[in-house]
Amino acid sequence: MSMILLAPGGGARRFTKRVSQVLVTLLGLLLLTFFIGRVMPIDPVLAIVGPDADQSTYQQVYHQLGFDKSLATQFWIYLGGLLHGDLGNALLTGKPVVDDILRVFPATLELATVAIIVGAGVGIPLGVWAAARRNSVVDYAVRIISLAGYSTPIFWVGMMGLLLFYAWLGWVGGAGRIDLGLDGVVPRRSGLLLVDALLAGNSAVFFNALNHLILPASLLGFHSLAYISRMTRSFMLAQLSQEFIITARVKGLTERQVIWNHAFRNILVQLLTVVALAYGSLLEGAVLIETVFSWPGFGSYLTGSLLLGDMNAVMGCVLVVGVIFVLLNLLSDMLYQLFDPRTKS
Repeated sequence: MSMILLAPGGGARRFTKRVSQVLVTLLGLLLLTFFIGRVMPIDPVLAIVGPDADQSTYQQVYHQLGFDKSLATQFWIYLGGLLHGDLGNALLTGKPVVDDILRVFPATLELATVAIIVGAGVGIPLGVWAAARRNSVVDYAVRIISLAGYSTPIFWVGMMGLLLFYAWLGWVGGAGRIDLGLDGVVPRRSGLLLVDALLAGNSAVFFNALNHLILPASLLGFHSLAYISRMTRSFMLAQLSQEFIITARVKGLTERQVIWNHAFRNILVQLLTVVALAYGSLLEGAVLIETVFSWPGFGSYLTGSLLLGDMNAVMGCVLVVGVIFVLLNLLSDMLYQLFDPRTKS
């Protein structure tokens, strides 16, 4: 992520530059996705009319979708609709893509938010602990955990988790966000089932939804934990080798003060970026976990749209993912300025 030092009166120029970069990035993302979608060996017209439709029906739908126009014209028509908040209709559901995304995204948001809490809440202390006990049993254990989190296929971990904790032990709920008997009991407000249950004051729905959420979120969090703990350990090792750490120890500070008040505070800015990007990856990369747990979220919707060749839905999802990463990068940049005094010079 770029670091731009702020000069007096340069805030407006810097903001304008960042906005321009965001717009160019999103436009490039849309352009690339659009043209890749148009050359894919999948016929969206055939997906609509079916393989038994006659040629006249096929040509009529082909013309209605605008496929008889040039690619450049099709893109500008799509871009014009996008500027008015129209992403087109989805072939999978027949509804506007915007409505579909608003319906499925809260499920993934809830899953990824709990997962990043698990990943960062456990991964950061583990990374700090491993760095403070370098080359000890603790350090090797944390490194093995990180390696396992990276190398083990997430779909296999999901299936084994369901088999062990749901089928054998019965500690957690099964597939889906909630038991069928409780589905639709609380009114949908935010789309976040835990939040909606709390707002409705329904503890039965809340604990049932939490019971279904805890296993997929923990497994997804374990995957991000591996990355976060490894980066934390690396950052901490770099800080613990600095001269100011030796000085702090010579002054008689406790090891806890040296690690947390001096070394850890210096890596906090870097960790903010790591956690933010890990969160963005969870939001768009939870496809396999959602598939294993039949989680009706963003990843499942994107997978179904890709298999059907529904480029309106795919491009809408790609745009959402792009906006998420851009906003998380902007947030990280703002936090850099808040916590790092060097950016204020």
